[in-house]
Amino acid sequence: MLPAASRLRRGAEITAVVRGGERAASSRPALLVVHLLAGSSPASVPRAALVVSRAVGSAVTRNRVRRRLRHLLRERLISSPWNGDLVVRAMPGAARAGYAELGSSLDAALERAGRPRRAAEVSR
Repeated sequence: MLPAASRLRRGAEITAVVRGGERAASSRPALLVVHLLAGSSPASVPRAALVVSRAVGSAVTRNRVRRRLRHLLRERLISSPWNGDLVVRAMPGAARAGYAELGSSLDAALERAGRPRRAAEVSR
């Protein structure tokens, strides 16, 4: 379980991060999509939410993916370099991925979302 101060709870907060945050997918095929809204957290700790839809699989599969992601995310939030809000969305391929593969996918997506964008990417 994530600490209470580290969780996004309201749907409006999650929607704001998804619509206004930096979006980054993990790799091809994408297992995870991360939305990062830097500097938006009112507290001094980063906050996060997980989105695991029915497209991922049955309730048992979704809960397994959610538990794995929650544990992986807890480790990364402790040492996170940003202060903001984060939404991690699991894609259907996450159901077949192992713990280590989800971890490397999450690291890759967080790195892509956290790095500054080049001028050519911004002008698109």
